[in-house]
Amino acid sequence: MVKLIKRLFIKMSRISREEVSKVAKLAKLKLNDKQIENHSIQIEKILDYINQLEKIDTNNVPYTTRAIEVINNFRSDTTEKYKNRDDILDLAPSREDDFFKVPKIIKE
Repeated sequence: MVKLIKRLFIKMSRISREEVSKVAKLAKLKLNDKQIENHSIQIEKILDYINQLEKIDTNNVPYTTRAIEVINNFRSDTTEKYKNRDDILDLAPSREDDFFKVPKIIKE
């Protein structure tokens, strides 16, 4: 990803105020002159950092999606009969025999 970002900005040695202003306009952001200047400086610092990262040899580094391995602990999927089925059905606003009765949503 760093290489992709690097390729996108390889010809830019300096982010101009006009470029920041144009991107802000496209994003429908209202930035004053001080904000435009600050963003220009911050983007330039980000690009400098990308240049530093580009120099790191990552040939023998395995690909990963996370910095820390995540393991899910799944519980076994078991079914159980609920002994008081009528109690649950009685909680519904409307019931018909052993089913919940709901309003019709599909027109014929």
